[in-house]
Amino acid sequence: MNVCISAVIGFMADLILGDPEKISFLHPVVWMGRAIRVMESILRRAFPKTQRGELIAGGILALSIPLGTYFLSASVLGALGLLCRPAAMILSCIWCWQALAARNLRDEAHRVYDALHASTIEDARKAVSRIVGRDTAALDARGVIRAAVETVAENFSDGVIAPMFYMLIGGAPLALTYKAVNTLDSMVGYKNDRYLYFGRASAYLDDAANFIPSRVAALLLTASAALTGENAKRAYRIWRRDRLKHESPNSAQCEAAMAGALGVQLCGPAVYSGVLHNKPFVGDDLRPVSEGDILRACRMEAVGSFLGLAAFCAARLVVMKIVF
Repeated sequence: MNVCISAVIGFMADLILGDPEKISFLHPVVWMGRAIRVMESILRRAFPKTQRGELIAGGILALSIPLGTYFLSASVLGALGLLCRPAAMILSCIWCWQALAARNLRDEAHRVYDALHASTIEDARKAVSRIVGRDTAALDARGVIRAAVETVAENFSDGVIAPMFYMLIGGAPLALTYKAVNTLDSMVGYKNDRYLYFGRASAYLDDAANFIPSRVAALLLTASAALTGENAKRAYRIWRRDRLKHESPNSAQCEAAMAGALGVQLCGPAVYSGVLHNKPFVGDDLRPVSEGDILRACRMEAVGSFLGLAAFCAARLVVMKIVF
C-alpha cells in the first residue's frame, strides 16, 4: 500500500509542479549523469582502447550505475525508515515525483505549439531542439510538428509509463534504477566512433528495460485515443503493423500507436549530428500534420498517464492480496 501511496503522491506532484529548474541540481538524474561521466573517464583509462576492452569497460559501467543507484536509494530509505518512518515516506514520494516527467513533457510540447502559433519558425526550431536529439536547423513547420508529436509519444513510454511500471513493482528505488538505465543509454548508447563498443551494453540494457513498458505504453495510448475522441481502432491497427519497423525493438511502439490515432505519418528520415538516417515512416499519410496535432498528442499522453497509474496500482494491489 505504501508503494501505491508514494506513486500517487509522486504523480500528483509531477502533475502540479513538474520539474522545477531552480532546484534541478537536486534531481537524481543530474547526479547519475555526473557519476556516469566520472566512471567513464576511470574505465577508459583502466581498460585498453580495443574492441574487447571497450566492451568490458562499458559492461562494467552498465551494471555498476543501475546497481549502485538501487542499493544506495534502497539503503537510504531503509535506514531512514528505521529512524523516522514519515521522513522515509516523504523521501519516497519525492523520488517518485522526480522519476516521472509527464508535466515537463507536456510543457515542452506546448512551448513548441506556442512558438509555431505566435512566433517565427526559428523560435519553433529552438523550442523543439530542447526535446529532440535530431538536428533542427533545417526543419520546416511540418518537420517541427512531427518531431514534437514523436517526442510526446516516445517520452510517454520513457518518461512516464516505464518509470511508473518499475515504481509499482519495486517502489522509488526501482524507479530510480530505471532512470539510471535510461540515462546511461542517453549518454553513451550511441552507434558512433566513441561509443559503438563502449555503449553497447548500456544500449542493450535499455532495450531490455523498455521492452514491456513500451508495449504497455502503446496500448495505453490506444485506450486514451478512445477517451479523447481519436481513432483507437486505427491506432491499434497501425501499432500492430508498424511497431517493429525501426531498428530498436521499442522505438516505434508508441510512435506507431500515436500515428494511427491521429491519422498521420510520423518518423521518417532525420538528421542526427549532420548525418542523415533514413528511418522508415510509421502510420498512413491520410492528411498532413498540423499544429493542433501537438495538443491532441498531449491530451492522449495526459489521459494515458492517468490510465497507467490506475492500472499499475490496481495490478499491484491484486498481486499483493493474492500473495499475502
